[in-house]
Amino acid sequence: MGDAQIGLIGLAVMGQNLVLNMEEHGFKVAVFNRTWERTQEFMNGTAKGKNIVAGKTMLEFVGLLAKPRQVMFMVKAGSPVDDMIAQVKPYLEKGDLLVDGGNSLFTDTERRWKALEAEGFRYIGTGVSGGEEGARHGPAIMPGGSKEAYAGVQPIFEAISAKANGEPCVTYFGPGGAGHYVKMVHNGIEYGDMQLIAEAYDILQRTLALKPPELHAIFAEWNEGELKSYLIEITRDILAKKDDQGGKQWLVDLILDEAQQKGTGKWTSQNALDLGIPIPTINAAVVARMLSAIKDERVKASRVLPGPKGKYKGAKAKMIKAVRSALYASKICSYAQGMALIRSASNEHKWGVNLGNCAKVWRGGCIIRSIFLEDIRKAFARDPVLPNLLLDPFFRKAVTQRLPEWRFVLQTAIGLGIPAPAISDSLAYYDGYRSARLPANLTQAQRDYFGAHTYRRTDKEGIFHTEWMK
Repeated sequence: MGDAQIGLIGLAVMGQNLVLNMEEHGFKVAVFNRTWERTQEFMNGTAKGKNIVAGKTMLEFVGLLAKPRQVMFMVKAGSPVDDMIAQVKPYLEKGDLLVDGGNSLFTDTERRWKALEAEGFRYIGTGVSGGEEGARHGPAIMPGGSKEAYAGVQPIFEAISAKANGEPCVTYFGPGGAGHYVKMVHNGIEYGDMQLIAEAYDILQRTLALKPPELHAIFAEWNEGELKSYLIEITRDILAKKDDQGGKQWLVDLILDEAQQKGTGKWTSQNALDLGIPIPTINAAVVARMLSAIKDERVKASRVLPGPKGKYKGAKAKMIKAVRSALYASKICSYAQGMALIRSASNEHKWGVNLGNCAKVWRGGCIIRSIFLEDIRKAFARDPVLPNLLLDPFFRKAVTQRLPEWRFVLQTAIGLGIPAPAISDSLAYYDGYRSARLPANLTQAQRDYFGAHTYRRTDKEGIFHTEWMK
């Protein structure tokens, strides 16, 4: 029997950096990869001389682990996870722990958790956010599964996670697929954040004809205030980068405008539709990436579909300040939607997810980390059953103060033909949420007219159907 406290399967960038992080914090780690060449390269490279051991075969790898064994795998979501479980399980014993640290769909995690627990194994679906840098120096970690199973790996996760205000950016979220669900929605919010920032950038450059150095200065200033975050910080840095292929242009201007996606944003939208929870900002971000992907069509359309010819003639400072307000207010709406979605799913699956803990874990290590998340944590500390962030006094005031500028930005963008779907859908969400009466009464009447779907009335109890043609 070996003495490695944890084993990790899958030595791509994230896996390698997690191993180095664990070893740096005093844990002996065993590693295995599908190809021995990748393992050798790692062991002879950054792992050389460290308290890391490698197995050439699965049997050899498992033999390096102390009992009860703890095996974490960082492999591609979907069938590769099932294949890896099938490969390692014959060498494990009841009570051993398997940890899926990839971006698995939460329903797959639920299925695997139930099956493995029934066989006597322990299983944790764990979201890990922060990319290469986070994995190496401290990610945000979102585990879900049985609480007893988490206890075994808790000291490792708390040691290697990012720290915010001295607190580890990891906590147990609930049984089954809770951890991977929280990570999925985190990624959906990330989609929304990125699209909102891209739209702010686009509005500024189109209305004011700003070049990257001027935009860099704006985002640098924004990163000192309420928008301070990892994504604003990297946007600042991106806008200051010259062509790294030897040219004299700004690199951002040379990058093809086709955004790719790995699926977690789409999963968030799909699940929100299943649960009937509105997340229009996140949906708009997913659709915007899809629209960006049809580049050839857009180029052809740009030659034949006309748009407004006018230009923005207002003050430069006014537009910059207004875009900042619109970005912040839209961001609040996006997070409000994401938190409402997690609450709904938690209730549906009886996970018991603490929304304040989501914000607490996301404060450091992850892609959406920002000072803004501390305000969200405080909101749920004030009211743990808060149904929507827009109802919290802090966020209600923050949004209402920015409403005139928010509307001004969108009115200007629409008038000039500048697409801003995420900012627009954020404001529509706000206006819809604050409306005591929406035109769904007409929708219900239409449904009853053509399909006898019935309706309820405002003046009496019961379910009604009308013979509309009589």
